[in-house]
Amino acid sequence: MSSTKSSALPFSRPRAHSTLRRAGLVTVLAATGVLTAAGVASAHVTVHPETYAKGATDGVLSFRVPDEDDSASTTEVRLFLPTDHPLLGVLVSPHDGWTAKVTNTKLKTPVKTDDGTITDAVSEITWTGGRIRPGQYEDFDVAFGQLPDDTDALTFKALQTYSDNKVVRWIEEAAQGDDEPENPAPVVKLTTGAAGSVSSANSANSADSASTSVSTSASASDSTARGLGIAGLVVGVLGLAAAAFAVLRGRERSA
Repeated sequence: MSSTKSSALPFSRPRAHSTLRRAGLVTVLAATGVLTAAGVASAHVTVHPETYAKGATDGVLSFRVPDEDDSASTTEVRLFLPTDHPLLGVLVSPHDGWTAKVTNTKLKTPVKTDDGTITDAVSEITWTGGRIRPGQYEDFDVAFGQLPDDTDALTFKALQTYSDNKVVRWIEEAAQGDDEPENPAPVVKLTTGAAGSVSSANSANSADSASTSVSTSASASDSTARGLGIAGLVVGVLGLAAAAFAVLRGRERSA
């Protein structure tokens, strides 16, 4: 009896250890998949905040450009502003190492304001001279005097050029209800009538306050989503560990 028991141990333990190794491998692969998916999802050119009030005045839009190439750096960023619903009074914030070229376009439909009729607006901004290295990002800030109040969204198409001459075109627009396209253009949603929103008649301070509120809400939502994702991953790891431990105990008992 004792000889049978001792001969079984060398086989049961390696099997249990093999089970644990397989469980650990599955856990690592699952974690890697989750983190990789999160990285890909956040690698687009984006605009912040994503929501503004219609007709808001004296605000700032920040365009975040990440470098998602393994070896090439970003050397040029071209941003196209809408001219069918133009931003008025556009100004570009100085950015270390980068030179901004601003292009104005004559509007097909002039915009009437309290200060007079606007016949041209900024249609394109090109940043050159700087470098965004792999795994890094840059924020390019664009200030405006007033947003339009006759549309529900503003689309900002962008071209990202790398040091190896590759160009990524962030120009795709998703129809309502469709999944996000592979290379989506940054979009700012314009709201009206909601609590805390800013109308075109409000002061610059009110607009800034609303912008901060929206940015904080977006940040909170993003943090919540990340927290849920991490919590789910932890639960999965604990579940795999528990299953592996149960298999190990069963092997030892049967031995």
